[in-house]
Amino acid sequence: MLKFLKSRERPVVIDGVRRETVRFNAGDSFIVGHLYRPMDGQRAAKHPAAVVGGSLTSVKEQMSGIYALALAKRGVMALAIDYRNYGASCGEPRQFEDPDQKVDDLVAAVTYLEQRKDVDAQRISLLGVCTSGGTVLYGAARDRRVRAVATVAGWFAEPDVAPLLYGGEEGVAERRAAGEAARAEYERSGENKIILAYHNEDQSASHVGPMEYYMDKTRGGGVAEWRNEFAVMSWGPWLDFNPVAEAQNVSAYALIIHSGGSALPDQARKVFDLLKGTKTLHWAEGDHFSFYDHHDKVADAADRVAEHFRRTR
Repeated sequence: MLKFLKSRERPVVIDGVRRETVRFNAGDSFIVGHLYRPMDGQRAAKHPAAVVGGSLTSVKEQMSGIYALALAKRGVMALAIDYRNYGASCGEPRQFEDPDQKVDDLVAAVTYLEQRKDVDAQRISLLGVCTSGGTVLYGAARDRRVRAVATVAGWFAEPDVAPLLYGGEEGVAERRAAGEAARAEYERSGENKIILAYHNEDQSASHVGPMEYYMDKTRGGGVAEWRNEFAVMSWGPWLDFNPVAEAQNVSAYALIIHSGGSALPDQARKVFDLLKGTKTLHWAEGDHFSFYDHHDKVADAADRVAEHFRRTR
C-alpha cells in the first residue's frame, strides 16, 4: 500500500495558491513534492489534478514548480515532484538518470493524487516540460488512469537521434563505455562518478552549448536546491530514452506545445503524428529555455494546458 508521510514544512500561500510539501512512498524509498492547491473557497470541491515534471536533473523549485503554480491559479491542482535520486526525494545513486524509474514515480504520484479527497480521480493528468515531456508519454502509455497528457518544449529523443547530438556513433559509443565503467566502479567501491550536467563551453559536461537558463544565477542556475551534476553511469539509460516509441501507445487526450526554437522540433511533429488518441498540436514561438520561466510563454502555455486538463472527462 502506498504510504503518505507527513511533512514538517508548513504550507504557504503564493499568489492566492496554497502550496504544501508532501511525501509519499515510491519503490523502496520516497518522493517529495510541492502540491499547489487552488484556494477557491470550496473546501469540499474535487479538482482536476496533474503531476508535473521538469528537465533533466531539475528539481521542483524550477520549471515544474513554475507550471504547477500557474495551473493551480487556473483551477487545476498540481503536484511538482522531485524524481527519485534528485532534490529532496530519496534514492541512490544521486543524480542518476533512470527513465523507467521516473515512470514509476509518475505512477506513484498519480496514486497519491487519486487517493486525495479533494481530487477528481477521473481527471488526473500529466504535464512534462523538456525531458519530462518525453517521460510523461511513457506514463500515459503505461497507466490508463491518466486521462490527459500535455508537453511543453518536450525532449523527444530516440536512439537514432543520439549520434547527431553526441559526435556520431563514435561519440555515442564512448559515452556508453564511460557509463558502463562508472557503473562497475559504483558497484565495486560505491563511488558515484559525477560530471557537469550543463555548461556553455566545458566539453566534459553531459550537455554543452548555450545553456543560459542553467548558467544564469537569476534563473534556474540560482535555485539552491538544484545541482548541476550528472552521474556518468546515467549514459546508458539516457541514450536509450525513447519517448517516440511510446507515443504510438498513448491514447489519452494529448496536447503538444512546441516551437521551432525548442529542442528537436521535427521530433515533436513525429511524436504528434504517432499519438493514437484525440490530440492537439500548438506551434508557438520562442526559444527552448523561454518556455521554462518567461512569464508570457509560461502564461500562454499554462492557459492552454489548464483548459485541456479541465475539459478532460
